[in-house]
Amino acid sequence: MKKLVLIFTLVTSYSAWAQGDIDAGKLKATTCVACHGNDGNAIMAQYPKLAGQHADYLTKQLADYKLALTSDGAQGRSNAIMAGMASALSATDMADLGAYFSSLPISPNTTPEAAIAIAEPLYRFGDPERDIAACISCHGPRGNGTSLSGFPKISGQNAQYTQLQLQHFRAGTRNNDLNAMMRSVAEKLNDDEINALSAYVAGLH
Repeated sequence: MKKLVLIFTLVTSYSAWAQGDIDAGKLKATTCVACHGNDGNAIMAQYPKLAGQHADYLTKQLADYKLALTSDGAQGRSNAIMAGMASALSATDMADLGAYFSSLPISPNTTPEAAIAIAEPLYRFGDPERDIAACISCHGPRGNGTSLSGFPKISGQNAQYTQLQLQHFRAGTRNNDLNAMMRSVAEKLNDDEINALSAYVAGLH
């Protein structure tokens, strides 16, 4: 029964976002280029690639940045740069940007061989002894996540960005994950595991 409630919560949480307009989003994305690239594939590895990400997920992140600003960090997702970018965006703007970046192809990455031994077992099976859930259970075998449930695509993402987000989840400085699912996983990971997983999913296709 608890699983059914969680599924219903996920579906209703992410089906509320309006569908955006790709062409309108392209016009509004000009201010995003400096960090996220002309095609949504950030060149600077500490910034995320937005290309190919689920539109609803992108829309929610923008809304969370704005929410953190208006709630003095009590809610949402705190980030000094993105707070300023999101502050003037309307819900329509956010949906349009989400639709645009979602429509772009993500650039390929590769997985370094050295990351596989540590990361692959964690990604596929988790670690039951440490109560670590398998990444595959939410993000799928190829790291594509699911739009309906709000689980993001992590395949092809910049490894440094993924690493930073896992560190933020572990520290509790990022807390906009549904039901604290990412925090509950990340708090049990050591630095080597975070580094390996970040590199592993970068080339997961």
